[in-house]
Amino acid sequence: MSQRLALRRLLSLAPRGPPAPPGRAFGTSAGRGSTFNVQDGSDFQDRVVNSPKPVVVDFHAQWCGPCKILGPRLEKMVAKQDGKVVMAKVDIDDHTDLAIEYEVGAVPTVLAMKNGDVVDKFVGIKDEDQLEAFLKKLIGA
Repeated sequence: MSQRLALRRLLSLAPRGPPAPPGRAFGTSAGRGSTFNVQDGSDFQDRVVNSPKPVVVDFHAQWCGPCKILGPRLEKMVAKQDGKVVMAKVDIDDHTDLAIEYEVGAVPTVLAMKNGDVVDKFVGIKDEDQLEAFLKKLIGA
């Protein structure tokens, strides 16, 4: 009897509804199609430097509080650009070589790149209006 009661309690705690799809079990934001994490130097070269579209490069770190505020805000603003720009996320702890190469002295540092060249840059947190102006300048809108 006590086993049946325990089983009933356990089943009542189980989530209802369809099972999660295979693969990722966590949610994704709307901007994910335009945002990617840089895997290594070769990936950075292929997807950022050689990109036919302008690229916003977000140099961040997991331990950085301001990065945790800016990252989602920037992803949201990039997603609103309807594919005119993409966003690359570079964790400076995983890719120290890229941070040194692009002279990242503090995080968050955001670069605007076009045709493989850095055309604009900012360090720190920006509000949505400032980010929109930064992006419009990059895409020429």
